[in-house]
Amino acid sequence: MKELHDIKSEETVDLYYPTMCEIKQAKQLTEKERWFQITLPDGADLGHEPGQFVEVSLFGIGEAPISISSAPTQKGSFELCVREAGMLTSVLNTYKAGDHVGIRGPFGHGFDLEKFLGKDVVIIAAGLGIVPLRSLINTILDRRKEFGRLIILYGAKSPDELLFNEERQMWEEREDVEYSVTVDRGDENWTGNTGVITTLIPPLKLDLANTVIAVTGPPVVYKFVVMSLKSKQVPDDNIYVSLERRMKCGVGKCGHCQINGYYCCQDGPVFCYSDVKAVEEAL
Repeated sequence: MKELHDIKSEETVDLYYPTMCEIKQAKQLTEKERWFQITLPDGADLGHEPGQFVEVSLFGIGEAPISISSAPTQKGSFELCVREAGMLTSVLNTYKAGDHVGIRGPFGHGFDLEKFLGKDVVIIAAGLGIVPLRSLINTILDRRKEFGRLIILYGAKSPDELLFNEERQMWEEREDVEYSVTVDRGDENWTGNTGVITTLIPPLKLDLANTVIAVTGPPVVYKFVVMSLKSKQVPDDNIYVSLERRMKCGVGKCGHCQINGYYCCQDGPVFCYSDVKAVEEAL
């Protein structure tokens, strides 16, 4: 018997019908976060851009929007990093290599790389914000000669919540990456910077006309990060924020992610700050 998605048009499949995908690898990163490498049927590429998301379906349980954490330059598979935060993610984080999940997407608008080409790029990732920004970081690293300076600022609540330890070590060792990390609260083994992520911004020396900045993190972070950037005279048009919250259906039908006239799942989740700065609910 044909599967339902076999008898629908490609356009309909992309929007509404999950494609069954195989988990090739799964690894626990922290107590709450688990990393997955996933393949589409026949090794097809997901075809996403940095900053987009997919809907992950567990049949009989539900589905949830999850940021894509891998770069589109990675062919044949894509990666997700999932924080355990509810029933679906709790079940998903028990899955292992060989298990299958439903995938819809990718959805939304990501970071417009055309506006980043040839520019210095500053990545400001707070908490789980590193997950979608990892896609952008790895895209830049894979196409390194097409961009200027790459500055990565990453903050977490505590050392044991920092993600992607091996990659972070690589960022620190690369001569063409300027990487700084901070935690809100250190422990007896922490020797790095202690403080909120905005403490990493004042030392930056930026070529304002040639710098674009990508910011992702909890809602409270945006106000203070933008204030710090504005104190350095960074133009509004050079700041990009990801507002991936309250999303549900991914296709602009349910209204959960509506912010005034914007639908985060369709118009975003990545926005230029100048377009949303006057929208009170956005930030």
